[in-house]
This record gives sequence, structure tokens and C-alpha cells, in this order.
Amino acid sequence: MAKRYENNGADGGNGAEPGVQRGRVLWVDQLAGRRRMPDPVRTSAVRAVLIVAVTLTDATIAFFLTVTGSWLALPLSLCGIAGVVVATWGVLDVLITRQAWNQRYGVLSEPSSTARGRRRERRRARREARSAPPLPPRAPGLGEATGIWPPPTGTGRG
Repeated sequence: MAKRYENNGADGGNGAEPGVQRGRVLWVDQLAGRRRMPDPVRTSAVRAVLIVAVTLTDATIAFFLTVTGSWLALPLSLCGIAGVVVATWGVLDVLITRQAWNQRYGVLSEPSSTARGRRRERRRARREARSAPPLPPRAPGLGEATGIWPPPTGTGRG
């Protein structure tokens, strides 16, 4: 619930007017513009951010040690190179996890309005076809199969 604080004395009065509620809201819940990330994606994103932060810190310290000419500059630079590889892996992990999540769980099977209309038309046509009287069987046309297989032997040509 939102907390309120009173604006006592700002207008010179005691703020006790009958029927008028005074005060301003300290905390207002606003709807988020985006949906919350799924747990596996959020976990890999936090991991990637931590790895990148450690790598950047390592690179900064390696730079300052190089400037001062310390012997620790070389080992820390090698760790920085390894950190870049691991940070790249972490960022790729976020992208791959996000893509896999979207492919598994991201599709909402809600038909569009166009699909809904077409489905109604097909249902209506099926209902009408069922309620209509059946068509009489038709004779095969010229060149159509007669349903006799194998064809009769003996064509009369001697």
C-alpha cells in the first residue's frame, strides 16, 4: 500500500479541512513496460554482468600496474586476456539461453482475428455440407476410370 505524508503548514493552515483528504503519495506502483525476464535468462545475465565487471576491474588494475612498471602487470594482463574470453562466453550464454527460452516457451498459441474468421467459415461450410441432402452417384465421364481393376482382357482383336 502506498504511504502518505502530510503537508502540514505549507499553506499556513493546519491542513484540517473537513471532507478533503490531503497528502501526496510517496510510492506509486507503475506497470512495467516489459515483462520480467525468465529465471534462467536472468541468472545467466547476472552471471555475465559479474564476469564483465571483474574483467573490467582486472583490465584497469593491469593498466595501472603497467604504467607504474610493476612486475605484476604481466600476470594480471594474462588474466585479463583470459577474462575477456570468459566474459565473451558469458554474454553468448545470455543470448543463447534467451533464444532457447523463446523457442521453447515464448510462442503464445492465440490465433489471430484472421485465423478465427477463416475457422468460422470452414465450420459453417462443414455444417451446411452435413445438413444438405446427399448427392446422387454420378456416372464416370469420358476418360475417367470405371473402378474396374484389372481392366478386362480380350479386346476382341484376335
